[in-house]
Amino acid sequence: MHFLVWIFFLIFVFALLALDLGVFNKDKHEISMSEALKMTCLWIGCSLAFNVVLYFAYDADFCSLLSESPDAAIKDGADAGLKFLTGYLIEKALSLDNIFVMAMLFAYFKIPGKYQHEVLFWGILGALVFRGIMIILGAALVNRFSWIMYVFGVLLLVSALKMLFGKDDEFDADKNFFIRMIRKLYPVSSELDGGNFFTKLPNGVKAVTPLLVVLVVIETTDVLFAVDSIPAIFSITTDPFIVFSSNICAILGLRSLYFVLASAMSKFEYIKYCLVVLLLFIAVKMLLMEVVHIPIGISLLVIAVILTVGIVASIIISKKKQSGNNE
Repeated sequence: MHFLVWIFFLIFVFALLALDLGVFNKDKHEISMSEALKMTCLWIGCSLAFNVVLYFAYDADFCSLLSESPDAAIKDGADAGLKFLTGYLIEKALSLDNIFVMAMLFAYFKIPGKYQHEVLFWGILGALVFRGIMIILGAALVNRFSWIMYVFGVLLLVSALKMLFGKDDEFDADKNFFIRMIRKLYPVSSELDGGNFFTKLPNGVKAVTPLLVVLVVIETTDVLFAVDSIPAIFSITTDPFIVFSSNICAILGLRSLYFVLASAMSKFEYIKYCLVVLLLFIAVKMLLMEVVHIPIGISLLVIAVILTVGIVASIIISKKKQSGNNE
């Protein structure tokens, strides 16, 4: 029976994606700030509405229908709702770093705004598949080996330190492993061909366009980011359905959120320090889970405060720097 619930959820997700691409963005166009804001609010509204459904489902003790091995620590619908919301917030926060990479890729390959939405659409579709596989594998590992949570904690700790001390090097296509592999396997055109992923060179040879190259890099980069975000959500709950649904609901609105933030990237240049603190908090929480139990409500509050402080501080520092440059 639980398979039917998973199938219905996936049908709901694909219906939303089809509506997004087939109705709201049927004609290729550059997404305006107002349109992106409306879509972002719509995606957040859909996620919150789903959380209400989840609340009643778990409150009615439908856990056995949602997962073969639900988190035994989930007490009722309110607890399930809080864990979904916390996981959703974590994924949204960690996706900010992903958005910066997207902006850098689009700028490097000079992808026009009217084609960016479709690239992101297919990127999100691929992310659904890859993240689904990773969550299934992660849930199997957690259920089989309890010590794997400590491994996840160390992984997040290392990621936080790498983010803190790592250099923000500019993107170089010649050094990217996946782009080099594409070039070895298939001819790559230096020019776009409208919104097509494939084109024909003047000599008649079929080649991939920079649009497909960007899509491949976005897909592979998302998998690397998922190595951080998925273990982070497992620190909140080990229930596969809540982990999967909170993760998917968060990345569904990633495209519209990108267009909201794309024009204001410079104002959030210090957001990485906020993400470092977030990863450190989650890592410590996982490593000390047998010693200190942090209630889910406290975790949600701490994560919300970290994000709020990071975003507000970034905006204030950015404004001060801007006003200083104008003097």
